Amino acid sequence: MEITLNSGFKMPIVGLGVWRMEKEGIRDLIISAIKIGYRHLDCAADYRNETEVGEALTEAFKTGLVKREDLFITTKLWNSDHGHVIEACKDSLKKLQLDYLDLFLVHFPVATKHTGVGTTNSALGDDGVLDIDTTISLETTWHDMEKLVSMGLVRSIGISNYDVFLTRDCLAYSKIKPAVNQIETHPYFQRDSLVKFCQKHGICVTAHTPLGGATANAEWFGTVSCLDDPVLKGVAEKYKKTVAQVVLRWGIQRNTVVIPKTSKPGRLDENFQVFDFELSKEDMELIKTMDRKYRTNQPAKFWGIDLYA
Repeated sequence: MEITLNSGFKMPIVGLGVWRMEKEGIRDLIISAIKIGYRHLDCAADYRNETEVGEALTEAFKTGLVKREDLFITTKLWNSDHGHVIEACKDSLKKLQLDYLDLFLVHFPVATKHTGVGTTNSALGDDGVLDIDTTISLETTWHDMEKLVSMGLVRSIGISNYDVFLTRDCLAYSKIKPAVNQIETHPYFQRDSLVKFCQKHGICVTAHTPLGGATANAEWFGTVSCLDDPVLKGVAEKYKKTVAQVVLRWGIQRNTVVIPKTSKPGRLDENFQVFDFELSKEDMELIKTMDRKYRTNQPAKFWGIDLYA
């Protein structure tokens, strides 16, 4: 199941996110994912595991498990490389051992102090606050992203963690419209206005943290996951599915791409088994009432500033 982007390319609606994957386990997880049927991998320079992902991909290609053209590979420009877009993209391509990216995203709508291409550091000032570079505009960054398309390094470009205002601005100044806006969205943080705005203007929404963060965000940010919600447990029981499968299916039926992350082989398969059932209109409406406007991914913990304020 795929979504056709405004660039004309097709993006699988379920992908595997590799955030916080342990380097030593990535090879087995990616090979297993491909065997299960995953054809979409969501990476980022900031995840600091592009090299390991690249090694796994190279093995998959060499052994004939899959062809490059069968996979959709996304990675992201880190904040400290906004003034070095082309170099950063080439660095990611080298680590991933690829000739082109299917999708390259601006990871966050903020430029920070440059710390060296691909180092993905978040430099803090003497006050403990993120050292934001006010000399580089998002418009400048975007026009450099557009160059990557004309250079043949990237097929589609997009944005991530942009709100309605920033997305609207990007549409205004872009020559190549963003194909994707990757945002946190799940039953507790539905962001219906942003999702509808993007979709109305031809921008595909990808849901990162589609399961509400679960254990990973609970550990880092002390947040609560929707997977423990009794209402969702009731819906899951009705369909004889897991809560995670119901939540992912809900995301798919909103026409959003979902990229769950897991390091557990069993969950890898579970998260992909979401195409053999459909939530009723009534259950979609029930889940819609669960919105708490509850963000679980909070980088302010590390940056000393809330960029969403």
